[in-house]
Amino acid sequence: EIYSHNPKITMIGFEKIIIENYKNILNYQDILIRVNTHIGIIHIHGFHLVLTQMTKDDIMVTGMIETIDFEKNTEET
Repeated sequence: EIYSHNPKITMIGFEKIIIENYKNILNYQDILIRVNTHIGIIHIHGFHLVLTQMTKDDIMVTGMIETIDFEKNTEET
């Protein structure tokens, strides 16, 4: 697989999500986690959300995930 800055999102059921190629965490609450990526912001909404794993390349969020929203970056990269 060729490396790119595009995020890769893997969702396992409604209880686990893995995001690869993220930049940083913007917001961390048990009902909302906002993750900044090179192409925009990922909003994870739910209940009892926890960052269960975090490396420099990927993060894992567990909990009761209700919705995922995407906010596209409008700036030129």
